[in-house]
Amino acid sequence: MIFAAGLGTRLRPLTDTMPKALVCVGGKPLLAHVLQRIKEAGFERAVVNVHHFPQQIISYLNDNPVDGLQVLVSDESDALLETGGGIRKAFPLFSSDSNILIHNVDILSNVDLADFYQQAMTGQATLLVSERSTSRYLLFDDEMRLVGWTNIKTGEVRSPYPDFNPNDYRPYAFSGIHVISPELVAAMSDWPSRFSIIDFYLAVCDKCSIRGVVRQDLRLLDVGKTDTLHEAEEFLKSL
Repeated sequence: MIFAAGLGTRLRPLTDTMPKALVCVGGKPLLAHVLQRIKEAGFERAVVNVHHFPQQIISYLNDNPVDGLQVLVSDESDALLETGGGIRKAFPLFSSDSNILIHNVDILSNVDLADFYQQAMTGQATLLVSERSTSRYLLFDDEMRLVGWTNIKTGEVRSPYPDFNPNDYRPYAFSGIHVISPELVAAMSDWPSRFSIIDFYLAVCDKCSIRGVVRQDLRLLDVGKTDTLHEAEEFLKSL
């Protein structure tokens, strides 16, 4: 699943007239780069959620089919459902017995998606994380099981565990790439229509197997702001 429904506010003024997914880097829309990576990893079906200028994305997909890859649309035109709600809405479009690879449309990386997906087959959710600097970190125990979250700028801490001390755990930055099992999607049934997948992971991590994977050779760029577009051009050349 490719998250392409966001408003892309950090990429304004470009996203005042187009969705973030169609912002071009290296001569191709961000969406095209992610679809190509998914195809190269051996996947045969991709689901793209849409909300902001949805018809532009639908028209692009119709006009630019990816050979060997079936691309379906999960339409959130009526209401943006955030990441968790988006996964749950799109769930009927997937095989009910296969894990789902999830990829933000504005993430470029060198990660081997096929290898990461295979590594994630045994858990209920597996998150690709890195040691890059950020203000918000996911926290993991020594076995790389998710236990909490912290914002080091504000001091906010979240965890389902009582007497939780973030300094006792390993901080990693989330990459925007993860794998979730159908079993865990089914556990979202009582959640509201709109919610964050990270909020969900943090709420159930004491009861479910949610683990992190660190790739030491990971190179990743979040193309979330206009000042990263030139950097993204150079990043693509180096992959």
